[in-house]
Amino acid sequence: MHPIVTLSQCNAALREGTTRSQALVDQALARIASPDGEGARAFTRVYADAARQAAQVSDTLRAAGQARSGIEGLPVSVKDLFDVAGDTTLAGSVALQGHPVATEDAVAVQRLKAAGAVIVGRTNMTEFAFSGLGINPHYGTPLNPWDRSTGRIPGGSSSGAAVSVSDGMALAGLGSDTGGSLRIPAALCGLVGFKPTASRVSAQGALPLSTSLDSIGAIAPSVACCAQLDAILSGEAPTLRPASLKGLRLAVPSTLVMDGMDAQVARGLERALSRLSALGAVLQELAVPAFARLGSINAKGGLVAAEAWAWHRELLASSGARYDPRVSSRIQRGQAISAADYIDVLQARTAWIAEVQAQVADHDALVMPTVPVIAPKLAETAASDEVYTQTNLLILRNPTLINFLDGCAISLPCHRPGEAPVGLMLAAPRLHDQRLLSISLGVEAALQGA
Repeated sequence: MHPIVTLSQCNAALREGTTRSQALVDQALARIASPDGEGARAFTRVYADAARQAAQVSDTLRAAGQARSGIEGLPVSVKDLFDVAGDTTLAGSVALQGHPVATEDAVAVQRLKAAGAVIVGRTNMTEFAFSGLGINPHYGTPLNPWDRSTGRIPGGSSSGAAVSVSDGMALAGLGSDTGGSLRIPAALCGLVGFKPTASRVSAQGALPLSTSLDSIGAIAPSVACCAQLDAILSGEAPTLRPASLKGLRLAVPSTLVMDGMDAQVARGLERALSRLSALGAVLQELAVPAFARLGSINAKGGLVAAEAWAWHRELLASSGARYDPRVSSRIQRGQAISAADYIDVLQARTAWIAEVQAQVADHDALVMPTVPVIAPKLAETAASDEVYTQTNLLILRNPTLINFLDGCAISLPCHRPGEAPVGLMLAAPRLHDQRLLSISLGVEAALQGA
């Protein structure tokens, strides 16, 4: 794992003339190409020539005092489900090989390029984003940076996005989050992952998993990095300063989210909560009965299966044999969901959101483990369908609560150096993004000082 630097640190170095965009991009591309690294599994396509040309343009603009933003000339990766003009969007699959190329960039990619980001390549992912583990049988699975000798999962579905940042192959990774696909790999790889309120960032040009739940955001080294990228992606000016922890009201849910927690995650969570309490945050354990009912609401597959089936049914008919069976079997559950079933889930969701929002209204944020376990071993997780399914459900469980809430959430590292990465998730209702990011800045500073 390479030393991780923030966007602001690199921008400062560029501004001061101690480096150039071309040097940063060359370094990122060298790490992607290294035979000893994870580049071959973390990326499905590398834009080496285009990236070098974009870096040269950035250096020219900066020299003329015309840097477009704070990410001018910085190498960024893009998850394989975003359209890039001239490429076929494969979404970590082989079933779309030979399909037409995209005629224009996805809106999120357009906004990054307009801000001066240098796109170094497309990152690997769980096929069609339908798993929280990050395992891909077609292009290989990039290994978690914490324990490569054992070989552990990176988390998904934005697996390559996280590993591209942890290994210095990009300074940030654009990804998506339908049930935790930004926060899970961030948590398991020791990074920060921010899932905004879904409606704030356009998903146009991103291959969908669930149009009701998909959110577009980033994995990066810090809260400030994620906030900076969110401002670019959303088009909203950031109004960010660290929130004071004194008197901050944090709800710690006792329903469901602590179940099955392993010793390492429990220690990291306890240290984090103790630190926040010592600095004046008011922590309240809170039963949230609605959390326990989400499984029954989604018992037939929920919005994800229904909406994924609607998109995939024709492709499955023509190319189903080319899918990862563990992905296709989950999508096919949607075939049995009737229009009435789908409407029932939509109505149940509306009532569920209202109930949860009313219960947490007196609190500034929810706080819980992002996932209840450290990164599982890849070989054990992939060995059987039963273990794969059980592990996937456990790892998705906490993050997906916030997607169903239509809220915003972030995962912050809360482990000590040398320990297995553990993520602390902070969450809030929809459109509380700026407040949540401000709280997260304060919490991040507190945890780094622990």
